[in-house]
Amino acid sequence: MSPTVSSVISSLDAGALALEHFLLPAELTVTDGASTGGARLPPFDGIEVGVWEHSTGISIDTEASEVFVVISGRGRVTCDQGGVIELAPGVIGFLQEGARTRWDISETLRKVWITRSQDTAQ
Repeated sequence: MSPTVSSVISSLDAGALALEHFLLPAELTVTDGASTGGARLPPFDGIEVGVWEHSTGISIDTEASEVFVVISGRGRVTCDQGGVIELAPGVIGFLQEGARTRWDISETLRKVWITRSQDTAQ
């Protein structure tokens, strides 16, 4: 279920948002039992925003372009093509489309992500 954002100005407590977790497919997990959950907010002025959470454990992914802000949890994301982000509350991360990443999460991680809407991406 997607949270509701209404009126001319609004807000949402990303830390309190209930997220349902799902086990990651075997091809994306390094450790058994890793799960993620997320909620996509309604598009806003050509951008998409969502809240995403990763349980403790290790997973791999191929990224879309996004900016994110860690709001809770700890870990590290490394990129096969180079680069490491130490994940902790307040950290702002930048992911390029196509980056092949490994997420080593030591404390359940929650982030808010921001990307361009697909219909406005160039």
